[in-house]
Amino acid sequence: MTEHTPAATSGAVGADGEAAALEHVRHAERAAGNLPGLPRVDAGWRPGHAAVVGAGTMGGGIAMALANAGIPVTLIDRSTHDLDRGLSRVAANYASSVRRGRLDAADADQRLALIGRATDMAAIGQADVVVEAVFEELAVKQDVFGAIDRHARPGTLLATNTSALDIDAIASVTSRPEDVIGAHFFSPAQVMRLLEVVPGAQTAPLTVARLMALGRLLGKAPVRAGNARGFIGNAMLFDYHREALFLLEEGAFPADVDRVLTQFGFAMGPFTMTDMAGHDLAVDSRRRAIATRPTGRRYCDLDLWLVDLGRLGQKSGAGWYRYVDGDRTPHPDPDLNRQLAEYSARIGIERRRIGADEILERCLYALVNRAAWLLEQGVAAQPSDIDLVYVTGYGFPARKGGPLYWADSVGSADVLAAVERLHRQHGVWWEPAPLLVQLARTGAAFADLGAAANGVLS
Repeated sequence: MTEHTPAATSGAVGADGEAAALEHVRHAERAAGNLPGLPRVDAGWRPGHAAVVGAGTMGGGIAMALANAGIPVTLIDRSTHDLDRGLSRVAANYASSVRRGRLDAADADQRLALIGRATDMAAIGQADVVVEAVFEELAVKQDVFGAIDRHARPGTLLATNTSALDIDAIASVTSRPEDVIGAHFFSPAQVMRLLEVVPGAQTAPLTVARLMALGRLLGKAPVRAGNARGFIGNAMLFDYHREALFLLEEGAFPADVDRVLTQFGFAMGPFTMTDMAGHDLAVDSRRRAIATRPTGRRYCDLDLWLVDLGRLGQKSGAGWYRYVDGDRTPHPDPDLNRQLAEYSARIGIERRRIGADEILERCLYALVNRAAWLLEQGVAAQPSDIDLVYVTGYGFPARKGGPLYWADSVGSADVLAAVERLHRQHGVWWEPAPLLVQLARTGAAFADLGAAANGVLS
């Protein structure tokens, strides 16, 4: 077991500490909406009609979110078959809410009736807001936005639901980049509160203001993020998942990592989460990216190895865990654990016992260090935005206030000491963010930082 900072691995939080953390999250949501320089959107503003392009899981969920707010929406896809499948999923979601007592049948029917259908892109001509929610491939989204540009009325808000792609590249195929903006919804979109609002270089301030207002209308927690790979949340998630996968190569098993992180307070561990999402998402683009990766650093492709084994997650009955038909409970799989041990041997890693302290350090400090880089680069405007993103979108425990609020409880000097040690042990991925170094050397905390003065979100 590696040496560690005791505060970093403590799961205990007193009642006063929990209350303060929860108040911090509430304040963070208010602060995220106070964006200087944006035009005011009338409190009564609401779209008269919306369109969602793409009837998959995300598109259907976004259509539900709009209908739940009383906004008529047309769900558009290329074929009747795709629409039938998408709307059947929507109807099943509403039926499930009725069975669980979360919604009465009349309300469910009323909301479902607000969702229309079309296979012709011309149907977006009546919409005030268009949300594209097709496959996460740049060329596919550009093709769709070319069609949206031909049919949408002037001044229509044109949003792309992307988790990591370049907003400027998507906007470039239109004649109106000022109307194009990233709207990163989280799955299931009808439930999850986080909405990352991502302006491009030419996005008009009014477009930003309207998407922020629409997010609040839908009951979301909208947070503006810079147009950089992964925005705020997924840029941090890349580092978090990287360390979790490295831990599997070095000696941990999926249940070990998930158990430690859920005991800390996460809603679920990283391996349960990715089993739920499915491992075959954008797998071709992930394979292509291998050829262009920078050299001189360690990578882990265990997630692609899992796909090669046919273990796609809950949908296939096996991923990092095994699943019983009709039950989403993850069960540790001795056969997979054996194959993991064999995998480590093949790539020349001698497995060792990895304790809870090391699991927490590497996963949590990866989040904190990347968050400091994002603040330094202006991708996030203020620390509280990062905390809000992680509490509302990624399952970080609200009672700990978010990763940077939690890091302040550890202390910037102790955080930096751990990151520097991990940098010595594990190399370039752990290069300390200059902002973290500055905070530690001056005795300051993330809470002392206001909105970024430099590197304004772009």
